[in-house]
Amino acid sequence: MFDTFHTAPTGGTPTQTSSPALWLLAAWAVTLLWDASGADLPVMQWLGTAQGFPLRNHWLLERVLHEGWRQACTALLVLMALWSVWPARWERPTFQWLSLPRRERLVLVLLVLLSLLAVNLIKNQSQTSCPWDLKIFGGSAAYVSHWSWGQSDGGSGRCFPGGHASSALGFIALCLPWLSPAQTQPTRKRGVGLSWLFVILVAGLVAGGVQTLRGAHYPSHTLWTLVVCAAVSLLGWRLAQPWLAGAKI
Repeated sequence: MFDTFHTAPTGGTPTQTSSPALWLLAAWAVTLLWDASGADLPVMQWLGTAQGFPLRNHWLLERVLHEGWRQACTALLVLMALWSVWPARWERPTFQWLSLPRRERLVLVLLVLLSLLAVNLIKNQSQTSCPWDLKIFGGSAAYVSHWSWGQSDGGSGRCFPGGHASSALGFIALCLPWLSPAQTQPTRKRGVGLSWLFVILVAGLVAGGVQTLRGAHYPSHTLWTLVVCAAVSLLGWRLAQPWLAGAKI
């Protein structure tokens, strides 16, 4: 359902590609394999002690890469919202990574917001507590897999998937206009989309890694955030195609 069509350069029959969907499946498979490995807890035991996590309050991780990062991403979302309603396009080649029709810009902002909302809705229903809440790290909760739905671990819960990672991975929709372009824009350069994807993935891994080092999230939480944000973005982008093409829906 995520497939899109690209017109052949010679004007021949459109060819079908589904690479973003395949990448989503690959990310999902890697996430499931990590979960199956049971590596979450050993990683956190390597980083933490019975007294907690030494890096939990490190100024670089807490103030700069957590609080400062979150403020920067909020400012980026505001700028993106302004970009989405800007009356003109950036037609210069230098700004091709921002040169999109207004309808596509509006869809991208909506998909970012929906991705962030999806992660937060799952977190609010999750009974999984953060690693720093576990008894083995000085807290009061017992370790319970996030797959044990409905089973409380005795802690505060609401720690799955990774909210801080979503401050970066929630923007993954930005790569879709180039990696899975609308049918009216089949000749866009994939390199632009790949650049967006690389930046967003690196930023997401940094944001998630920061919280893992601090003891706030398991590595799997970041991986599941990626899967959720990518799934929401791909599905939303596919559903928006009729409107992007100017059709009535």
